[in-house]
Amino acid sequence: MIEAPYPELEEIMRKMGDAGKRMAEIDATEGAAGNISVCMRWPVDLSKHFPLVKDIELPLAVPGLAGATVLVTGSGCRLRDVLAEPTANLAAVTVDEGGKTGKIYTSPLCSFERPTSEFNSHLAVHEDQMRISGSNFLAVLHAQPIHITFLSQIPRYQNTQFFSQHLLRWEPETIFNFPTGIGFMPFCVPGTPELMEGNVELLRKHNMVVWAKHGVMTFSDQSVVRAADRIEYAETGAKYECLNLQFGEIGEGLSAEDVRQIAKFHNLEQSVF
Repeated sequence: MIEAPYPELEEIMRKMGDAGKRMAEIDATEGAAGNISVCMRWPVDLSKHFPLVKDIELPLAVPGLAGATVLVTGSGCRLRDVLAEPTANLAAVTVDEGGKTGKIYTSPLCSFERPTSEFNSHLAVHEDQMRISGSNFLAVLHAQPIHITFLSQIPRYQNTQFFSQHLLRWEPETIFNFPTGIGFMPFCVPGTPELMEGNVELLRKHNMVVWAKHGVMTFSDQSVVRAADRIEYAETGAKYECLNLQFGEIGEGLSAEDVRQIAKFHNLEQSVF
């Protein structure tokens, strides 16, 4: 939840750019991979940055987002470019009453034809999570971190409990970011209703989901940078796990009892260990 006075559009775009830059720095967004969106439920003046407008049909009906403004990266855009050229790589979508249609606002600098191909998943998560939390703000981020995505290719890691316990055992900080673990979803074709529906369901239980052989999606109702932080924490755990595999699994990491003691000391409810 964001309290008034609400951040200016320029600040939101800058933070989206910061998140995209960080994803590029940790090799989580090769080429045009990855996408970001931010949903805002307060009045947003789009005229200065996005003066061009046309009607669009949304990829799914989201009546719960009626009146909201969604800032989203364009299809084929590179997340690393958002910071330097935000209006060339972002569009703003306002949702009409009923949630089936909207208006898309773009800049004369716009470098794409439509929002990200994962826009259906973004909209579905925004509607579901904002309904659950009652928040007026949500950032959603999809990226493809190398080590997490590699581990998702290994059969024994294709399980929420196993995946979570093995990534969260390497540093004390990770359990605070993922107290219910990291959800794991079997492979689905990108952009499909199956991916969207499974993603929404798992994000009700976990604040990050691994899309098998594809990447991750996470969210934050505070800042897009906080969503990026979660990916960075998880990817760091995956790096440790990959190192351990390379060295013959000689590392033990934190034991289940170690994590339980950390959680007890900090009064943290966790369901992973």
